Amino acid sequence: MTIHHPLFFIIINAVLVIVPNLRADEAAPAILFFGDSLTAGYGVDPDQAYPALIEARLHAAGYPHRVVNGGLSGETTAAGLRRIDWFLRRPIDVFVLALGGNDGLRGIPIDESRRNLEGILRKVHERYPKARLILAGMESPPNMGATFTAAFREIFPEIARESGVALIPFLLEGVGGEPELNLPDGIHPNPDGHAIVADNVWPVLIGSLGNAPGTTEKP
Repeated sequence: MTIHHPLFFIIINAVLVIVPNLRADEAAPAILFFGDSLTAGYGVDPDQAYPALIEARLHAAGYPHRVVNGGLSGETTAAGLRRIDWFLRRPIDVFVLALGGNDGLRGIPIDESRRNLEGILRKVHERYPKARLILAGMESPPNMGATFTAAFREIFPEIARESGVALIPFLLEGVGGEPELNLPDGIHPNPDGHAIVADNVWPVLIGSLGNAPGTTEKP
């Protein structure tokens, strides 16, 4: 059968253009943001969540990386430890671990949270030893008590020092507790809040990536 309809050739040409682009994107170095509802972008459009904002900023600065949003609402460090294997089926160049907030909200024992975070980082490193690892600091709500709050806060810098991973001191710096930067629930950032979270992530991420291809100075 011979097809002469012009629409057929338009579709074929479109496919030939799109497929190579998809393959090129899959081949781009991957940055995995692995977290909970803060990373998933609960309550905002996906392109307003901080991982998407980071990807847009990377591309504008000349970095070829693609961002994979591995956020899942309600995720604890224990659930993350069970879930991480699924994401390790594909290569990861940069891994940003942003879990722990739900542990703090639930008062999960400090040692348990620490073991889970260390376990996630260890799995990523064992599977992709050349991947650059970044840990985002979290804090627990004050109603858990001063002792728990202080101990929880210290988990993240301690893990970073002992494992040699880069640290974002506090993911929600400048956002947590600010009503105008959060949704009505007072927990999840609104679009303006996500923009500040992206600002918190950016310098640490760029410090791990180095200069963009073809540039001599970091953005």
